[in-house]
Amino acid sequence: MNNPASLRERLYVIVFQTDTVAGRRFDKTLLLIILASLIVVILDSINEVHQGYAGLLAGIEWGFTAIFLAEYLTRLYCSPKPLRYAFSFYGLVDLLAIVPGIIALYYSDAQYLLIIRVIRMLRIFRVLKLGQYLKQANYLLEALRGSKQKIIVFLVSVSTLVTVFGTLMYVIEGPEHGFTSIPKGIYWAIVTLTTVGFGDIVPKTPLGQVLSSLVMITGYSIIAVPTGIFTAELANAMRGERLQHDCPTCHKNSHEHGAAFCSRCGNALFPKQ
Repeated sequence: MNNPASLRERLYVIVFQTDTVAGRRFDKTLLLIILASLIVVILDSINEVHQGYAGLLAGIEWGFTAIFLAEYLTRLYCSPKPLRYAFSFYGLVDLLAIVPGIIALYYSDAQYLLIIRVIRMLRIFRVLKLGQYLKQANYLLEALRGSKQKIIVFLVSVSTLVTVFGTLMYVIEGPEHGFTSIPKGIYWAIVTLTTVGFGDIVPKTPLGQVLSSLVMITGYSIIAVPTGIFTAELANAMRGERLQHDCPTCHKNSHEHGAAFCSRCGNALFPKQ
């Protein structure tokens, strides 16, 4: 009879580790199943396909849900810290990949929420050893953190502008020209300020057209502001990761990441022993 402890250890190696042949095979198979389930959900959203194969697609989807449920329970079983896995990013995503299938029993359209399984494809970074790509993503996260306060101030300023412009347009144009309320005017101001311009509501009076032109010019003036803020913070984040190592010759203590020679004196940072 197999020792339960050794069974859990073997399952742990297969399910959680990607450095073994069995682990890589398991993860690649899982990714293929996730991809297949996404294709089924997408096909089911096409009306012609749904009408002709609704029962078949529902059965296939229940099969995928059963597989993912078994996988989730297996991960809980063999994990050394089940609660830690359950509340981790991947653990929550794994759970969310199952819940819509169960909710679909009571609310049929909930099955389309299964598209959240696409997030599970992030495991491809672990399977294909794309850790460097995740490292580069850290630069984006650092830039977002650094620019958070500036972007919040920018969004508050823009929100104030669209509220003022929307209210003015409501007063100038009125319900007879489609501006039936202040929220409707704010909607128009947002669409115009962002240079989207749906054209479903347009000013008809000369004064309204002048205000509309002002809003458009303002939109072109400020649309690049958040991009500039984020780009500056991204550059700071990339410059921030520097090699902290004293040059043995000139003693400069900060160098570009991955540098082998000092940028000041040109001598090797790590001389051969």
